[in-house]
Amino acid sequence: MQVVDSACDAFITIEGRKLLNLCSNNYLGLAADERLKRAAVRAIRTFGVGTGASRLVSGNIRLHQQLEEKLAKFKKQEACLVYPAGYSTNLGIISVLAGRSDIVLCDRLNHASIVDGIILSRAELMRYAHKDLRALERLLRKSPKHKRKLIITDSVFSMDGDIAPVPGLLELARKHDCLLILDDAHATGVLGKNGRGALEHFGLNADERIVQMGTLSKAVGCLGGFVCGSKDLIDYLVNRSRPFIFTTGLPAAICASALTAIGIIEKDAGLRRRLWENANFLRGGLKSLGFETLESETPIVPVLTKEPALTMEFSRRLFETGVFVQGIRPPTVPEGTSRLRVTVMATHTKKDLEFALEKFQMIGKTLGGI
Repeated sequence: MQVVDSACDAFITIEGRKLLNLCSNNYLGLAADERLKRAAVRAIRTFGVGTGASRLVSGNIRLHQQLEEKLAKFKKQEACLVYPAGYSTNLGIISVLAGRSDIVLCDRLNHASIVDGIILSRAELMRYAHKDLRALERLLRKSPKHKRKLIITDSVFSMDGDIAPVPGLLELARKHDCLLILDDAHATGVLGKNGRGALEHFGLNADERIVQMGTLSKAVGCLGGFVCGSKDLIDYLVNRSRPFIFTTGLPAAICASALTAIGIIEKDAGLRRRLWENANFLRGGLKSLGFETLESETPIVPVLTKEPALTMEFSRRLFETGVFVQGIRPPTVPEGTSRLRVTVMATHTKKDLEFALEKFQMIGKTLGGI
């Protein structure tokens, strides 16, 4: 693991070197935003550093409630519940909403936390080919009629940068009487006119059979996870979700920073516009140089290198030339699909991205990655 000695920003410091940061999920650049820092400091002065207990004991502070109300309104849902991490959010949702007698249909490229949540639930796991609605419907038709069924998908896939066919998934959920769980981790703050995520991106309204999960650790620039849905759903999770019940509540500083970040996302459309301009510029540049970027359509831009050794050597040489991009290898991605996972931020400049493209071209020609 590389040790970083600076804030997560467009440039970071590692081993005393200033590097262009192209591998964080800090899409809007809010993790180092001064407004979030000030909000955190004010909260610490009032509430201290830690909350001291789980929220069902004495760790439920006013800021938790305010953040949940803010997120529910932002996502246009009845209610919201905040967890200390995105990973534990998926564990907490899925293990409660699915059980031994149920079936969960899962996109083959879903995040590890989704898979682990299904395993923890002890439900029957059925994986369908990536984004393949026909394959999913075949599985739904084969599944026993008496069993409860859940469809689960990432909205934006974290390693490929493509977007799930949410309208088609919702149609199948309605047709086959399924619950649809959307992991909006990489979509919140990124997709949609107002950054509300996948439903807004596709022009869909909240639906009683949709459960929306999200994180505060990516475009929001903080830490934690959340789930939005009906008030009954949230009440049920409060009383049954073990990762929520048995974990100390998020610190006040995190809640205050997240509240500030959501306010910025709602008001400053320019941040998201710059993010998409940067994403399209970098992706287009990499493709024009001859790199394979799969089906990326978001600020996550994979550069396919296939072989693990080549991937890590490419990453090392980028580091030496001033660009920080981590290599991704199996088991995180399937065999033969090793890649450099490139991500852009709203705070990158065109000059920054031109510098990165120059280094990619130089190293790609040397190593044969183009």
